[in-house]
Amino acid sequence: MADDCDVLVIGAGIVGLSTAYALTRAAPGIRVVVLEKEPGPAQHQTGRNSGVIHSGLYYRPGSLKARYAVQGAAELVAFCAEHGLPHAVTGKIVIATDRDELPRLHALAQRGRENGIPVRELGPAQITEYEPHVRGLAALHVATTGVCDFRAVARTLAELAREAGAEVRYGVEVRAIARRPGVARTSTPTNPADSSDATGPADATGPIVATGPAVAVRPTDATRPTGPAVAVRTAAGDVVRARALVNCAGLHSDRIARLAGDRPGLRIIPFRGEYYELAPHVADLVHGLVYPVPDPAFPFLGVHLTRGIDGAVHLGPNAVPALAREGYSRTSLSPRDAAATVAYPGSWRIARRHWRYGAGELRRSLSRRAFTEDVRRLLPAVDEKDLRPAQAGVRAQAVLPDGSLVDDFRFAEGPRTIHVLNAPSPAATASLPIGREIARRTLALL
Repeated sequence: MADDCDVLVIGAGIVGLSTAYALTRAAPGIRVVVLEKEPGPAQHQTGRNSGVIHSGLYYRPGSLKARYAVQGAAELVAFCAEHGLPHAVTGKIVIATDRDELPRLHALAQRGRENGIPVRELGPAQITEYEPHVRGLAALHVATTGVCDFRAVARTLAELAREAGAEVRYGVEVRAIARRPGVARTSTPTNPADSSDATGPADATGPIVATGPAVAVRPTDATRPTGPAVAVRTAAGDVVRARALVNCAGLHSDRIARLAGDRPGLRIIPFRGEYYELAPHVADLVHGLVYPVPDPAFPFLGVHLTRGIDGAVHLGPNAVPALAREGYSRTSLSPRDAAATVAYPGSWRIARRHWRYGAGELRRSLSRRAFTEDVRRLLPAVDEKDLRPAQAGVRAQAVLPDGSLVDDFRFAEGPRTIHVLNAPSPAATASLPIGREIARRTLALL
């Protein structure tokens, strides 16, 4: 079976669904199809995070993360209120527990103010006004942080897109992608995970234009599609043809890019984030959201304490390399995924450069006692027996061949295609403005 549409979106996480929603709002009547290999939306990064609406405090001023998180947080709260979705603006505190963290805490306050975020600096006595059982030398209070149910947000985006005419098809896995002959090369590798990663970002299809964190291959009049230009074959053998393709495949985004014949110039390395939950009899020790001062060398925020929208208090996550892109337990192993990670030069360069940090994360993964020690830096009253294992997540972290972790959101444009290559946290918070930006770029291709 073959059918046609204007835009084909791969991936029904919150970014893919926000993109479909934005397309139907920006261009009423546009034919949008979303393909998702799982039986429902938000099965991976969207549905396996801490549920925090991030304020934009941590991100480099002027970056896409900073701009979209600040804007997205306000929009997400309004969206949840409009559609009756569970959410709460609780605020959070970021705690310095050692003197060597104080300069970093002050720098974080300055960064937050540069990003337009209201930040209040606290002393030890003021900390207890917000969190009586938390201890620290100094802290920041950020009033605009909150929590929500991102799965519910994703389901609502899917419903709204469908009401506007989009199709969202679940249980549909993409196996091959081809562009219309004569305007771009075709690629249907039998094992896209083993396709080589070029160090450059380009396919051989057009001029490359660097635009900050995005890499664009601008279509010319000769390559601008007037009919179906991309064809996708599914595992069931069906073919879907589209005028433009949007890759929002998250943990598999680099593979989908290579399947389309493009060279992403990076690889997704999966990092498992493990959580515990406070036992109910001690859950009242945490009133809201409590974070440590993050290490600026990494995009991870450290083990933090989060009272979720369901009232449970989650502790975590850590960040350990996973042996499968969907490896939610220590025993999860995909030979294909593990081999791709081990064969990638960037993986070894990360390991050499940050082995001490990695060793600490691995220790906390293997030892509940070590994890508890990290929690007790913020919350001294807890004991190892108070922690219960909770659902883990996997972060799709884009890594360059030199071992650098891609810190900002990253999109790449090619003829008829847009690839979302790096959209980990705070992408769920920023999903509404991200979806509009991807929609804007997609409509420009049409």
